[in-house]
Order: sequence, then C-alpha cells, then structure tokens
Amino acid sequence: MTLRVVIADDQELVRSGFRLILESHGIEVAGEAGDGRAAVRLARELRPDVCLLDIRMPELDGLEATRRLVRSGAPSKVLVLTTFDVDDYVYEAMKAGASGFLLKDVPREQLVAGVRAIADGDALLAPAITRRLIEQFVRRPPPGARVPPELEELSERELDVLRLVARGLSNREIAEQLIVSHATVKTHVAHILQKLRLRDRVQIVVLAYETGLVEPGERGPDPDEQRSAGRP
Repeated sequence: MTLRVVIADDQELVRSGFRLILESHGIEVAGEAGDGRAAVRLARELRPDVCLLDIRMPELDGLEATRRLVRSGAPSKVLVLTTFDVDDYVYEAMKAGASGFLLKDVPREQLVAGVRAIADGDALLAPAITRRLIEQFVRRPPPGARVPPELEELSERELDVLRLVARGLSNREIAEQLIVSHATVKTHVAHILQKLRLRDRVQIVVLAYETGLVEPGERGPDPDEQRSAGRP
C-alpha cells in the first residue's frame, strides 16, 4: 500500500521541494497546507499516514497543530520539521505528541527514511538528542510522586526494554544488549505501548523520565564503544 503524507509549510518552495523528493521515492503527497489550521483540517479529512509539519507557521504553529491532531484521535503520525536546531522545540514537539523531529536541511535520503520510519511506528530521535533533551528539560518527580499504575502491568523484561527505549537505543541495539531477536524486541515494544496506552516510542521516553523510572544522566551503552571494546 502506498505511503501517504500531508506537507504543511508556509513556504511554497519548501513544500514543492519536499513533494518532489517524496514522490520520486514512491511516497504519495495527498495534500499541502500553508498554515497550521489548514494542516489540521487536511489531516482530518485525508487521514494520511504521516503529517510533515513546520514549527513556525501562521494561523497555528506546528506544535499546536500537533496537539490538536493528537487530541482529535487522528491516526496520522506527526514529523516536525524546522530550520531551528533548538532543544525547546524538540522537547515541546515530543510533549505535544510528535513522533519525530528533523531539520529541513537534512539529506533527502534521511527525509525519506524518516517518513518511512515514522509511518512504521518508530521514533525519529537519535540517542544523543534524547539524552541531551532529557537531561536539560525533564526533572525527576518529587518524592512520593504518583507512578502510573499501568507500569505494574509490565513484565520485568518489558520494563528492561522500556528503560532502554527511554535511553535512546534502537530495537537492534536493544536486541544486542538483551541477547534476543529483533522481532522479540518489537513485540515487547508493542506490548508496552498497548499496556501503557501510549501512541509511540516518543511517549515512552517522556513517561519513563517524568515518572523517575529512568533518571537523567543514565545512559545506554554506546554501540561504537562496544565495538571498539570487542563486544557484540
């Protein structure tokens, strides 16, 4: 089935460029919008797989458009695009419900791969970005803060996977660390999302740190360090 997207940006040249790149890779651009309000309307009407939303748009910015789409229960995943490499935007996009974040000047292959990853249910957040954001913006909950009761429904292995997702590891890296198959990790992630009633991996990251399940400063293993040390 053809992957369908909606592009929202207030610059027509930017939209045209994205359309050209995506369509040349077999991705259908179902619609375009020049402001956030039109983007929300189009997404609700066309129900694309992915919405590419610029952060800074007239009428309604990308963050508020994301919030409205998520609150409405629209099935579309949101990939936020911006020219600004500012942590505040990334964190706010995560909190709003976006599944990924990209700068507009990324190579075309990375844009296409990002759209496909978001559509497949993955989060587009590199481990280094995740760690930096969490350490800067997420505070540990005060003593006695309420932990969602749904966490008690997770098995020990699912909790292990949740912690590693929150530290920014990919499914492949999690599989290597836990010595299980990639398919097993995907199954665990799916169960976590279902049990915790979360939209995607980004929400796993936010919940894990805000409940204190993972503390700022904790890091998962660096694959490059592992390779240099001769470990798998």
